[in-house]
Amino acid sequence: MTERFAEVRAAFDENLASGEDVGASFCVTVDGETVVDLWGGFADEGRSRVWREDTIVGVYSTTKTMTALTALLVADRGELDFGAPVARYWPEFAAGGKEAVTVAQLMSHSAGLSGWRAPMTRYDLYDWEKATALLAAQEPYWAPGTRSGYHGMTQGYLVGEVVRRITGRSLGTVFREEIAGPLGADFHIGLSAGDDARVADLIAPPGPPPASAGGDTELQANMAANPELDVDITRTRAWRGAEIPAVGGIGNARAIAEIHAILANGGTAGGRRFMSEAGCRRALEPQVEGVDLILGVPIRFGLGFALDRGLMPHPNTLYWGGYGGSLAIIDLDARTTIAYAMNRMTGTTTGDLRAFGLAMAFWEASSA
Repeated sequence: MTERFAEVRAAFDENLASGEDVGASFCVTVDGETVVDLWGGFADEGRSRVWREDTIVGVYSTTKTMTALTALLVADRGELDFGAPVARYWPEFAAGGKEAVTVAQLMSHSAGLSGWRAPMTRYDLYDWEKATALLAAQEPYWAPGTRSGYHGMTQGYLVGEVVRRITGRSLGTVFREEIAGPLGADFHIGLSAGDDARVADLIAPPGPPPASAGGDTELQANMAANPELDVDITRTRAWRGAEIPAVGGIGNARAIAEIHAILANGGTAGGRRFMSEAGCRRALEPQVEGVDLILGVPIRFGLGFALDRGLMPHPNTLYWGGYGGSLAIIDLDARTTIAYAMNRMTGTTTGDLRAFGLAMAFWEASSA
């Protein structure tokens, strides 16, 4: 890392020194080149395991950015039409009055399927057929396409099943074989047991997981507690090995930034072309905007990502984060990706100020 970004390293080191972070990673790519790559601290709360260059960690909903990228890749090949009814690819999905629900509505959290109506346990999350069949059979909670309501757990099963119906392979398999593997990127949707020793322990924030930022409506309670999960589940082999494409991904900031260089650089990363530039820019197409029914805050969703509403330096910026604080930012104007992954969680659901503070330090250094 050049001296130009010394202030970024200083901010990263201060988070570790102050205890804001126990262990963390932060990475930036520009024009496909990695310009910042930081890691440090400890991989466990007891500070007995050093966070190493190849340490990986669960990133909760930052996983959704990988699921979205996989769907965009399949669509770029002409195999998936976001404007088509889901039932074109998944006929059973037409039940419950959902025959007109589109794939774009799954991608933008506006399909009315923010949770399961049937009771779910944590073990049901490992049963792909059950999780998807229940969603296919149920009625939407609201008129699809009219509002977003964050599909915190369900989106991965919904998009993943569409990808599976089209390709004959699970979403995690398509992601591994066609994105992460060719790039040599250390991000996994379904982690092999041989990699367990490299995984940092997530450290739960105090208090119960937040249903949302906006209160406890019936919808919010359903999404948060059906099934009810605690952070300790992420330390189990069952969780790590399962493909849970909304929240189960495991990786580090380097992997997140280098994978999303595909979108930031018009479809090219690591010296090879993965997608067309037009296929990448489809993620920027606005789908729904307003106060999200689950998160309780104003959000504008494109295809699989939130779209900038004036907070970022450039308008054509995609982002999303995960429960506890992880974050991915993809700036298509500046051909830049920014990623943060850590183990000390805060109570936020979609990224926090540690990540944004590091991003701001980078932006300031870039403009100097």
